[in-house]
Amino acid sequence: MACLLAIIKKGSEYLLTEIRVRKGESLDKALRRLKKRLDRENVIKDARNNRYYEKPCTRRRRKMKVAKFSQMLRTRYADN
Repeated sequence: MACLLAIIKKGSEYLLTEIRVRKGESLDKALRRLKKRLDRENVIKDARNNRYYEKPCTRRRRKMKVAKFSQMLRTRYADN
């Protein structure tokens, strides 16, 4: 039985995601299942976020901006 593997480095450790190709399943469907699992585990999102170094003060500023925007939306639509 064939398997699809994705090896992801997270910090100093490696994570392994494995998808077994089912009997009669096309490779395209198995790849789609692998991509969905990686998306659910936020692997792709983390890799994109860690592509470039971001200073801690910049990270805090970005997160604060997102939090303020979310709070503004919550207060705006709280009455509805």
